[in-house]
Amino acid sequence: MERTDETTTVDAPEGPPLRAIADAVRRERTRRALSLGELARRAGLSKSTLSQLESGAGNPSVETLWALAVALGVPFARLVETPAQPVRVVRFGHAAPLTSESAPFTSALLSACPPGARRDLHLVTGEPGAAREAHAHIPGTVEHMLVTAGRWVAGPEGEQVELGPGDYACFPGDRPHTYTALAAGSAAMLVMEYT
Repeated sequence: MERTDETTTVDAPEGPPLRAIADAVRRERTRRALSLGELARRAGLSKSTLSQLESGAGNPSVETLWALAVALGVPFARLVETPAQPVRVVRFGHAAPLTSESAPFTSALLSACPPGARRDLHLVTGEPGAAREAHAHIPGTVEHMLVTAGRWVAGPEGEQVELGPGDYACFPGDRPHTYTALAAGSAAMLVMEYT
């Protein structure tokens, strides 16, 4: 498949995006005019833990980040998502995991919903054969595809990517795009985001 300069693929496992998390926590704390101590108190954290996190030196658990999101009154994703390119692919097992302190559980944010957006969730299935050609949707539409079975080639014309089980891609849905199943019994979760 052809790859353009605007396509970003996450190719290697990595830990949480610490610098982006540190910047986001500091930005949201400053926006709400909270001191380091006050935010730490509201989130049930020590001031030194929060200070380390804001300096990019901490290794926050998913519980710590949820506590901060609640204390700041923002969606969890606002603290952990990094800016994305128009077409983005996250290969299975290569998303930045956040681990739990209290359970054998990890969470990897694939995409956050921007403010004011609406999302529809679809289960799509396909069999090998002709491509499903989709016309451009309303301006600002973004599609999110998470493959659950089989293999697909999907994306805007000229920027399609091949995806296997567990792979995630997002791409502009306000341009003509296609979906082609490459294996019998192919399936995916498709989220249509409208802004």
